[in-house]
Amino acid sequence: MIDARTRQAIELMRRFAERTGEARRYLWTDAFAVMNYLGLARATRDQTFLHHAVTLIDRVHQYLGPQGRRSESEGQAHPTAAGLRIGKPLAERGADERFDERLEWDRDGQYFHYLTKWMQALDQAARLTGEESYATWARELAAAAHRAFVYTSAAGTKRMYWKMSVDLSRPLVASMGQHDPLDGYVTFLQLRAPTLEAAIADFLSMIDTDRLATDDPLGIGGLLADAYRLEQFAAADHVLEATLVGALAGLRQFVRQPELQSGADQRLAFRELGLAIGLAAVEHMTVDAPPRLRPVVDELDKFMTLRNVIENFWLSPENQQTDAWRQHADINDVMLATSLAPNGYVSLLNRTRQSSYSA
Repeated sequence: MIDARTRQAIELMRRFAERTGEARRYLWTDAFAVMNYLGLARATRDQTFLHHAVTLIDRVHQYLGPQGRRSESEGQAHPTAAGLRIGKPLAERGADERFDERLEWDRDGQYFHYLTKWMQALDQAARLTGEESYATWARELAAAAHRAFVYTSAAGTKRMYWKMSVDLSRPLVASMGQHDPLDGYVTFLQLRAPTLEAAIADFLSMIDTDRLATDDPLGIGGLLADAYRLEQFAAADHVLEATLVGALAGLRQFVRQPELQSGADQRLAFRELGLAIGLAAVEHMTVDAPPRLRPVVDELDKFMTLRNVIENFWLSPENQQTDAWRQHADINDVMLATSLAPNGYVSLLNRTRQSSYSA
């Protein structure tokens, strides 16, 4: 029997698939979509969703893989070895073009935190299907991302670029993202590859545990999801604690802001839904959180009703008619589906890399 939340998620994913077709690809959205399909496959035992996940992986590699590989066969065998484009509407900024911050948001390139989401999606596919090629592609993408985005500063410390060119040859935005080192640390731990140990150490060295807090709902959700993943892996204890404390501080700030009382036309659904997804992850974590972290997790538990508040607001047909929703309909539909049925994004993480679909 399929429950109401799963049925709503299925309908949202149907809308997304119909609207985007074959060639309308965006890496962040597609990563969540793949994980949604995998979760729906487990929840419903319907192989159609598994087919959708596998097909979408192939399409992303075809349309977002950088051009200029040595051969078509190389691209098929190693589709992630040169990274993957964001999928922005404008071409990347040329080497001789002036930087325009407003335009840069719409220009293509490669984002580290988008690549890690795709690594996570590929790893989830490997865990569910037992197909080792997905795990191989995730590790090859990890190696390419670390090689391109991480560098040694003049002071001898490791740093990261925020955005790279499509061919990964030059930085487009040289500053370091607040959570990119944490994202790299968590995701590379998930991939469990001895070849990534040096990269994991690099990311760990860059995490500023005193500056993880943010009042951005998408960022808070990311911290919550990362904390859930850190709990499952052999992670540094101080990083897990700092991640939870940073998320809690951000939540306390966020709920004091007027955003949740604003109209739908003044809000960005996908950012709030990122928070709802993070809260879903923490719900899984509350079962067996480490005893020393129970006080923090108990405090986070007080915010759990916020997930339903956010979901119910954006499930309203009226709120989905605004320009703000329609302008980001693809990512909104997919992330709302993830919050409603987070199994693919969350629950597969603690399973061994073997097929659980037929279990």
